[in-house]
Amino acid sequence: MLLEDVIREYDYHCLAKGFTKKTMINKRQELKQMKKFLLEKRGITELEGVSVHDLKAYVRLKQQSGLQPQSIVSMFKMIKAFFNWCSKEEYLSENIARKVEIPKVPKKVLKGFTLQEVDKMINSFSYKNYFEARNKAIIAMLSDCGLRAKELRELETLNVKETTILVNGKGNKERYIFISPALKKILIRYERIKNEYFKDKYYNPNYYFLSYKGDLISHVGLDNVIKEAGKRAGITNKRVSPHSFRHFFSVQSILNSMDIYSLSKILGHSDLSTTQQYLRSLEDFDLIQKAMPSSPLMNMGRNKK
Repeated sequence: MLLEDVIREYDYHCLAKGFTKKTMINKRQELKQMKKFLLEKRGITELEGVSVHDLKAYVRLKQQSGLQPQSIVSMFKMIKAFFNWCSKEEYLSENIARKVEIPKVPKKVLKGFTLQEVDKMINSFSYKNYFEARNKAIIAMLSDCGLRAKELRELETLNVKETTILVNGKGNKERYIFISPALKKILIRYERIKNEYFKDKYYNPNYYFLSYKGDLISHVGLDNVIKEAGKRAGITNKRVSPHSFRHFFSVQSILNSMDIYSLSKILGHSDLSTTQQYLRSLEDFDLIQKAMPSSPLMNMGRNKK
């Protein structure tokens, strides 16, 4: 069976599964590169002609090109997923990609935010105008809910309820996240200022957080908000990004007794091992045995007493 035909069928399988546009672009690019390598370097056009040795040679080529271990691991996950599908469809008797060793990724310990640093970042913004209030609400929500950057940017107004947020995550999988009283207090003031600011202006009512144009906040726009928060709070020795707040939420949840199964569900991870790997890069991973959920923002309030 022609490899090109099987890859085309797999592409439609992935579309039917509802993978995001970004994921589809990455999958197509990687499979295209693999197909080119197998044709030009190994003379292979048939799926059945691909061997473990061919895939090992492909990984070696990636290493020789200077690709970092983490990038190779991410790349090969897509290759392995393709051959796993081929096996399930019985185009191959087994997933040959499982027999290919990939480079180990060096473990990096991330220095996460402290409660005091996040408190400073939230309070570095005021309620004096829409953008100040919006930025305060953004930092607070990232800290207290553990949302991905894309999830926050595309958060729909109708999905922010009284005590919960309905989040549309990866693969269009929905999940509910609790709104703590501390966060709700900030959101109520933000919504009031937002409604007043856009009263006589054009705006897209679908999105909860709006740009200066009254529409969806761009990836760069959100990143700039985060960088400004870090600058105002005087944080210079740590990575300040939307994902850093996701790490903060994870660590605080574990430290305040949330079990890893609940955390995995809240983060929107489809596999528990993803959450374990995610936390393994954090300084406080050894405290994972603690148990019972709690809100980071609520704990800031207690610590101020």
